[in-house]
Amino acid sequence: MGKTRKALIVVDMLNDFIDENGPLFCGKEARAIVPFIGALIDEYRREGGLVVYLCDSHRKDDREFDRFPPHCVTGTRGAEVIPELAPSAGDTVIRKSRYSGFYGTDLEEVLEKNGVLEVGVVGVCTSICVMDTVGGLANRDYGITVYEGGVADFDPESARCAMARMRRVYGVRVVAS
Repeated sequence: MGKTRKALIVVDMLNDFIDENGPLFCGKEARAIVPFIGALIDEYRREGGLVVYLCDSHRKDDREFDRFPPHCVTGTRGAEVIPELAPSAGDTVIRKSRYSGFYGTDLEEVLEKNGVLEVGVVGVCTSICVMDTVGGLANRDYGITVYEGGVADFDPESARCAMARMRRVYGVRVVAS
């Protein structure tokens, strides 16, 4: 195992969620968190942390489209990280097809291989992919920080409930912006 380091997980900062013309645009709040996330990414990189991008990536016939409009179809612009937060050399990009960043991915192996014990989390949607990924981190006993200024959701009420659940049930540290 390499040296113990921190990781920042950037959840679904993709065109289909962040671009105002995207099918699951998370609103002006999602656009507003971009500079904060950019600064946090730079900070983690400067300090030698691992930056992991979790990216929604669906087949054209994905069953998730029974609940949500088609979005983040593999190979489309909508499934790409927004240009302002583009991954750099040394970052890790993990494609996921479900809400949790752990389901059907190698996220656990990536964190273990890099000796990660502490994880920061930012991105969208707070009440769906962020919360489900944070639950996976909690189930694996990681120290977790959710940056309140770095999360957004298209449903403010669900986002408030998700933040409360992550704080109370998963024991995350919430840092205000």
